[in-house]
This record gives sequence, structure tokens and C-alpha cells, in this order.
Amino acid sequence: MLALLALAGCGTAGPGADADGVRAEALCPSKAPRYGEIPRARPTATADASRPPGTPTPVPSGTGTSRDGVRITRQYAGAIDEEGVCRPSGLTAEFEVTNPAAHDMTYTVLFDAKGYTGASRVVGPVRHGSTVHGRVAMSRSYGDVAGGTSVSLLSVRSIPSAEAPAPGGPCPASGVRVYADAGDAAMGLRMVGLHLENCGKEPYAVDGRPELEIIDAGHERVEGVRIVPSAEVAPLDGTPDVARPLTLRPGERALSGIVWRNTVEAFGGAVDAPYLRVRAKAGAAPVTLTPELDLGTTGRLGVQAWRKQE
Repeated sequence: MLALLALAGCGTAGPGADADGVRAEALCPSKAPRYGEIPRARPTATADASRPPGTPTPVPSGTGTSRDGVRITRQYAGAIDEEGVCRPSGLTAEFEVTNPAAHDMTYTVLFDAKGYTGASRVVGPVRHGSTVHGRVAMSRSYGDVAGGTSVSLLSVRSIPSAEAPAPGGPCPASGVRVYADAGDAAMGLRMVGLHLENCGKEPYAVDGRPELEIIDAGHERVEGVRIVPSAEVAPLDGTPDVARPLTLRPGERALSGIVWRNTVEAFGGAVDAPYLRVRAKAGAAPVTLTPELDLGTTGRLGVQAWRKQE
């Protein structure tokens, strides 16, 4: 049986369900301002942390927004913050994720609502044919008037759970971690760091650059893009891009990076691919990252050689 995801939630289950059978949650007390009203006073932990039962306040907007296996099923005014305080000025959405793939998938979902802070959730592993339910809460500043009444799905990314990056937690069975940082973008030049950590018990040797596969939104390999040394696109960090053998002792790290330009010089043929499958070396277990590659019509992706990270 699939467990309910440990996402931001509000209150305890309410007694009623709407026509489509989705059960509501008792969010903030029924005396809370209606959606769109300006809160008159900041709630206090003493008054609100107990979350007394009340009537949920449905947001007056359509539900059923869906994208790539994710569907928003219900929205409410009010949210419980990280301190357990009920914030009438918040906005909460219930959602579900259904996996149609033949193997376990892990989803990264970006939510947005005009006038509110955005939110992201990682959901998974979700087994083939299974549906997992979750809840996400967003907030706005006191005194601000919300600019919209609907939570939207900015993006949905899904990768095989066996290839999900693991920047923390238990060491993967491979004995190494491969993950990406947040990257940087300026004047059409994009850069994302690739990190390699030997979290195992044996030395780990690499020779040269990581192996890369560009994957599109349909999870198909992108052909026609050349993988070149990073210096052919732009220098990274002023470090010479020299490929050489490197051995990492347990606990040691290495750094690489990818670089590209999003120049578009012709109509059609621009490449936008959200995923990048990375192998630390030939034959290594793959890790799928989501650097959101907008390669334009350049047809090139630069990759830096591994170098030891001090």
C-alpha cells in the first residue's frame, strides 16, 4: 500500500467529501478570512498551533488542472506553516501523481499561484500504474492581496527512480554520488556544475570526462548534438580543461561541469531538453539530472574533465 507523501499539509481530515469523492481537509478555523480578504492580524502560535476543527474554505476556482501525470484535485484558502501555525493568508492544493511508465519513477513538480510564493515537491518512487496523493502549501506576505485564485503546474519532470541523484542520505550501491548544482546563467551562457563523491569504501578511478546523453521531454535520446570539451564553448572557472586519470579515495570529491549557449540563429531546429543522463565513466551506473538544456540551434554541449575538488 502506498503511503501518503510527507508533504506540507494542514489539519486533520474533514468529515465531508465533494461530488468526485475527494475528501477535504480542515485547514484554518472557520472564522478565518475568506479567500482574497486581507488578514487583519498575524496569527499567533498560541492561538493557532492547536488547529481547532473548522470548516475548510474552498477556493472559488476550477480544479482538475493536470500535466504529465500530475493533477491538482482541490484547492483551499489557508495553510499550516513550518512552525505549525495556521495562516489564513496561505493557499493549499491537494494533488495526485500517476505513473504510467513501466518502471518506478520519481517526479519533481513545480507549483505556482499568482501573488504567492512558488513551491516544489519531489514525489517518489511511484510504482508503475500507481497513484500517490500529496498536498502543497504556499504563502504570501501579510497585507498583500493575492493576485490569483488558482494553483498552476509550472513544470513536471520525471526520471527513473533507479537513476535519481542522491546528494545526501545513504550511499548508493555504486559507491559514488553524482549530482548537479543549481548552475548559473548570464548573457545567453549557461553553466551547471557536476559533482562526484566517493561515498564508498574503495578507491574510485575516473579517466577524463563524464559520459553524457541528452534526453528530451518525451524521455527519448536527442540526436544531432555534439558533446565537446567545455573550452570549445566557453572556459569554466579559468581552469585548464585537461583530461587526465584521477583516483578518488573514500570521502574525496571531484568536479566537472557542462556549458552551453542558447543562441538561436535560424527558424526551427532549436533543442530544448530537460534531462541529462550522466555516467561518471564508461560503464558506470547512470544518473539522470534535470539541467533544463536550452541549446538553441548551436548543436553543442560542452563538458569539462573531472578534477579533484579540494
